[in-house]
Amino acid sequence: MLFNLFRKSAFPGLEEDKIVRAIQTAEAVTRAEIRVHIAKKSNGFDTLQLAIKTFEKLGMTKTLEKNGVLIFIIPNEKKFAIIGDSGIHENVKESFWEQVKEEMRDHFSRGNLTGAIIHGIQRAGEKLALHFPANNKNNPNELSDEISLG
Repeated sequence: MLFNLFRKSAFPGLEEDKIVRAIQTAEAVTRAEIRVHIAKKSNGFDTLQLAIKTFEKLGMTKTLEKNGVLIFIIPNEKKFAIIGDSGIHENVKESFWEQVKEEMRDHFSRGNLTGAIIHGIQRAGEKLALHFPANNKNNPNELSDEISLG
């Protein structure tokens, strides 16, 4: 329980329960997997490179259909990235992700950390449902829905 208190105090305004519910709702209509990772700082490293390393560290490259999406955020530095595995890149154009990033940036600029993350999850879920619709017979939850920290 101390871990949860640490999360909330380290990132004021982060409503973890709402974010986890948004991930579960999005994943209910798609076979794809969505994760959120909150980093404290970049230590001078490139945000995209950190996101890629985190994607690998979280085991997101191991999904059956290569259909994981990571929303990677460094709130204290006001930086973030959205990355998807190879199965997603075959179906979703970069322009979609750029649009989602701009929409999320608008939420962030208003100080709405939770809203920005949920918006990104919802938009990703909508698009992923088109290319990886849920299958009632086989739709395992391959990755944790919990927010990871690093």
